[in-house]
Amino acid sequence: MGAQGEAWDAAGAERAVALLKAVADPTRYRLLWALSHSELPVGGLAEMMGAHVAAVSQHLAKLRTAGLVVSRREGTRIYYRTAGPHVRGLLEEAALAAAAPAAGAPAPQESAGAAAVARTAPVRAHAAAPARRPVTE
Repeated sequence: MGAQGEAWDAAGAERAVALLKAVADPTRYRLLWALSHSELPVGGLAEMMGAHVAAVSQHLAKLRTAGLVVSRREGTRIYYRTAGPHVRGLLEEAALAAAAPAAGAPAPQESAGAAAVARTAPVRAHAAAPARRPVTE
């Protein structure tokens, strides 16, 4: 049987829930979104978020503990980036799930979740391809 059909063990479920809890904060989601585009220093992230460096550092510590970001030191600056492309995939899947209508509900013009993501995601000047789910056969 494939991996999708197998039952999760308790430890696997706990790790998955811890990861989702780490992302389940608007500031941390926005930080991950920004870091999925480029490596940035804490000060730059704080400026982008409109928050204090100490607050951003606390959020980054939680993301680092969850294994979602990694850091490197260059002199007195600490730079962060996502731990891999799987993080961007997680963010895109969350945005798709938030935009999907509930089963049996009429499809709204724009869901509240998608609107919230659009308002909170950093505006970047780049042409991003639309997120698509992989085709499985």
